[in-house]
Amino acid sequence: MPIYEYACRDCGQQFETLVRSDTVPECPGCHSRQLERQLSVFATASSGPEAMPLPPGACGACGHPDGPGSCALQ
Repeated sequence: MPIYEYACRDCGQQFETLVRSDTVPECPGCHSRQLERQLSVFATASSGPEAMPLPPGACGACGHPDGPGSCALQ
């Protein structure tokens, strides 16, 4: 199920919602079905100088304060 962004033509509220192929979304504010689908922005990963480094840790992601080998995610 994709997530789409909409703007309500009746009240102007902007929102995003999961949309199944057999349903027509409605505005959560005024329940209108007069919607305009918006262009969505998305996040990307970057490896350039502006990319934030991962904190140190056993798995390289959680940065557990007790150091390597103490990761609660393993």
